Amino acid sequence: MRKLLRQGIVGLSAAASLALLPTAATPAQAAPTAIPSGMTWTVLAEGAANGTVRVGADSGTDPYYGDTPATATLPLLCLRVTGSGLPSGITPDFYAGWARGTVAATPPVLGRSLTSRSVADSLCAQYYGTGWRMAEFHDGRYGSNLESSGGWSFWAHGYLPEATRFWAAIDDQPANPWN
Repeated sequence: MRKLLRQGIVGLSAAASLALLPTAATPAQAAPTAIPSGMTWTVLAEGAANGTVRVGADSGTDPYYGDTPATATLPLLCLRVTGSGLPSGITPDFYAGWARGTVAATPPVLGRSLTSRSVADSLCAQYYGTGWRMAEFHDGRYGSNLESSGGWSFWAHGYLPEATRFWAAIDDQPANPWN
């Protein structure tokens, strides 16, 4: 641009050309603080007539930094672990464990309102009762006695709306709306 100005090809005034030049940002002009993001899951599969659902990460999920700005309003994925036995037709493994309970979704919640895991757990208990909490990335269990914890998805009893994203927690990464 400067070369074109010197050659007279671009006819801008000196003041206008200075306005086009990049300037260094002052501390007051530094980039705004990033909006926190939270990890979201979705329905991956439904059990064949046995009232189960598989929820978990899909191509839109980022379990390391979060995939959805905390300014979004989404249902919260809740889980109540009851110790229920493994239904027939499900073979749990590391990537698709059995959660030993039931899932449900709250009405949509503003991500920014989830200021801590305890706040999220309280919302699940508020909607569904004692023993309900926010579902977590590692809730799926596998192994001969379901003694091992996996990740990425899990099966549970319940019915959830398809084609919906849900806030889900992850305990070992900064990918929650409150991080």
